[in-house]
Amino acid sequence: WAPVCAGDGGGKPSLELVYHAVQALYHDPDPAGKERASLWLGELQRSMYAWEISDQLLQLQRDVESCYFAAQTMKMKIQMSFYELPAETHIALRDSLLSHIQNLKELSPIIITQLALAIADLALQMASWKGCVHTLIEKYSSDISSLPFLMEILTVLPEEVHSRSLRIGANRRAEIIEDLAYYSSTVVTLLVSCAEKAGNDEKILIKVFRCLSSWFNLGVLDSNFMANNRLLIVLFQVLQQDETPTNLHEAASDCVCSSLYAIENVDNNMALATQLFHGVLTLETAYHMAVAREDLDKVLNYCRIFTELCETFLETIVRSPGRGMGDLRTLELLLICAGHPQYEVAEISFNFWYRLGEHLYKTSDPMLHGIFRPYIQRLLHGLARHCQLDPDHEGVPEDTDDFGEFRMRVSDLVKDVIFLVGSMECFSQLYSTLKEGNPPWEVTEAVLFIMAAIAKSVDPENNPTLTEVLEQVVLLPQTVHIAVRYTSIELVGEMSEVVDRNPRFLDPVLSYLMKGLGEKPLASVAAKALHNICSVCRDHMAQHFQGLLDIARALDSFALSTDAAVGLLKGTALVLARLPLEKIAECLSDLCDVQVMALKKLISQEPSNGKLSDPTVWLDRLAVIFRHTNPIVENGQMHPCQKVIQEIWPVLSETLNKHQADNRIVERCCRCLRFAVRCVGKGSAALLQPLVTQMVSVYQVYPHSCFLYLGSILVDEYGMEEGCRQGLLDMLQALCMPTFQLLESPNGLRNHPDTVDDLFRLATRFVQRSPVTLLSSQIVVHLIQCAIAATSLDHRDANCSVMKFIRDLVHTGVANDHEDDFEVRKQLISQAMGQHGQLLVTQLIQSSCFCLPPYTLPDVAEVIWEIMLFDRPTFCRWLESTLKGLPKETSGGAVTVTNKQLTDFHKQVTSAEECKQVCWAIREFTRLFR
Repeated sequence: WAPVCAGDGGGKPSLELVYHAVQALYHDPDPAGKERASLWLGELQRSMYAWEISDQLLQLQRDVESCYFAAQTMKMKIQMSFYELPAETHIALRDSLLSHIQNLKELSPIIITQLALAIADLALQMASWKGCVHTLIEKYSSDISSLPFLMEILTVLPEEVHSRSLRIGANRRAEIIEDLAYYSSTVVTLLVSCAEKAGNDEKILIKVFRCLSSWFNLGVLDSNFMANNRLLIVLFQVLQQDETPTNLHEAASDCVCSSLYAIENVDNNMALATQLFHGVLTLETAYHMAVAREDLDKVLNYCRIFTELCETFLETIVRSPGRGMGDLRTLELLLICAGHPQYEVAEISFNFWYRLGEHLYKTSDPMLHGIFRPYIQRLLHGLARHCQLDPDHEGVPEDTDDFGEFRMRVSDLVKDVIFLVGSMECFSQLYSTLKEGNPPWEVTEAVLFIMAAIAKSVDPENNPTLTEVLEQVVLLPQTVHIAVRYTSIELVGEMSEVVDRNPRFLDPVLSYLMKGLGEKPLASVAAKALHNICSVCRDHMAQHFQGLLDIARALDSFALSTDAAVGLLKGTALVLARLPLEKIAECLSDLCDVQVMALKKLISQEPSNGKLSDPTVWLDRLAVIFRHTNPIVENGQMHPCQKVIQEIWPVLSETLNKHQADNRIVERCCRCLRFAVRCVGKGSAALLQPLVTQMVSVYQVYPHSCFLYLGSILVDEYGMEEGCRQGLLDMLQALCMPTFQLLESPNGLRNHPDTVDDLFRLATRFVQRSPVTLLSSQIVVHLIQCAIAATSLDHRDANCSVMKFIRDLVHTGVANDHEDDFEVRKQLISQAMGQHGQLLVTQLIQSSCFCLPPYTLPDVAEVIWEIMLFDRPTFCRWLESTLKGLPKETSGGAVTVTNKQLTDFHKQVTSAEECKQVCWAIREFTRLFR
């Protein structure tokens, strides 16, 4: 069938053909056939014919697959392409959808959901359909067979109000929410009667609870009306009963969580808050029953409810602990859950404990801390127990499995709440459990793990416990369980401050870590600890540099992960930078030798597989060495790394040439060169000519965006040098030609966000370092045009770079820094704004309303602020002209923006006295179009 539709000249396909495609999508044994069907149906869904075809398919009800495809298509069209339909067809569409859902109610629940979504999305966009909730309830509530689909529509309707794919705008949204609030008691009354009729019918009760959740989530239920409502009683009865089925239990739990979330502002919802508070406290017995029956699903549900209770009453708990709804039984419930043998149960409450810690940290009231301290102590005790590995566990602890990730989250939580207990007190207590008892290995390992989490927050000054711990740990025999050794090495790495204060420990610590480095399972963790020691004890480690160099030379004889190997080299480079200046060049050369030799070898041989035959391994290692070798060089002294980098350049240049087609390798080459240039600054001048020449020539054939980034580094280092400016401008122009070609291709900006990002980083560096050079050039007009086109790009980094370029460009004409060239800059910016200002302002406002996510708006506001500072009167005219061109109504006939809202926005922006007022005004205004 695929060739048929390719040859049908793009006309309306026959229903037979559509059936054929749907059958192929679901049943073709050949994956390529499925793929072709999927693409063709996707094209059909985007066409105008989709409306009529899906309507016909739903009428014919040939089979579940074609009806599902049609229902889903209807939903998509209403969500994304509602503007295609003329207003006079809206009522017919509504009636047709309602008759489909009525006729298909027995066929399949997933079809009902899609049709319910289509009806909800239509109701939200169709301004002429007033009081839709009332009409639907009136029409269908008396027919028991229609109740399931009626409840489905009433469930998805509130959920869709804030849907990202419906851009109904703040005015329409406010109107709808007011409407739904008005009819909410009618809906709840319907749900009460459904629940009463349902008796023990699980399916109906699930629908009732899901629907109620949805209305709670929208925040439109009257809390006083709900406080005395029969549904609350039913809800808690279901959760108290031991024999409640799993799915119903989950729906009821979700509903209680939604109701708790809805009363976040407890003081305004006192009656409902009181009912929910006491209702949840009655569930403790049911929780214990679920534990006894080993019903983990229910246990997790109860724990979610208890956590949501604590989150809702957090302010009250901190404000009046132990009184009224600040009753600390709520925390007891969470600690009971933390005592459950499955760690997943305890993990649910982590967010609450973070927030409690945050609140208490801000209040810094010792009395208050004293009340909560015992709870946190019990929590830490429970968490330490959860962190224990199985007694029969072999090998080191896994970092990457679920349990490993759980332990990392415990470590983060402990760091955040330890201030309540006192780091030192806790550390000493943990140590004494090891010192006095003789616990099994898995207890020892878990205690060391928690000690490692808090070691950095213990004050290392004159601390006998810390030094004693360090002394004992490095004496651990090699016969203890390997997991204990692993975690003890982590602890040593976290105690590097103690080593720095007590250099007598440096030798025993280093020899302990060297033993670990020599054993495969411990090598990476030992390397990480060494890296920590090098970073913190840089001066003491200088005498051990030769030892570090020996390790670095033999790096691949140790079983290290890539990160651990790079980390060790970072530590070595940090120490290298503390050596006397005259020694640095020779030692750097020795440190780089291994990597340079490996790269030379790879240049001369054919590509092969295996980690060490990948040039990026060696490039990344060189990059980390250059990045962290930053000795203090006085003015006028030659940089000790300059000679070494000049010697290494030919190898980097050849590597770049050999792999010029491979983006991954070129990117790492550029990264390595970036850190080499940053390392020696102006000292890399001899590389400038050959490097730029090579970059430009490769970029003509393979436009890797990393060359643009590297160009921005060169402009940053050399743009202030009079003698380099013309050469750098030539580089910019040579790089811009292929870049503009790439970005002007269809969807070029959207398909190449990295190129956009790096191009405007480069342009911005030019504006910062040598604005007149750029502004007087031919290329600046093309850059401004490209930037205006790219303002609508919703890619975080690319958009940020574009906005920064425009902002900094305009700013050069605003900032009178008393430089000689200020008047020239002002004149040049004035010309550019005369040419492009109106288009720029229009594009910025339209992009903000229709294309950009809210997080980009502060950047847009900064651009607008700078334009205003440059020429406020002209900006006022540009903005007025832009606002006149915005659409005032949606395709569904709802008012998007009123004249008053337009004039208010114009006034707020043009009379703003600081940038954040502009930002606030844009945020509020763009909500009208979202």
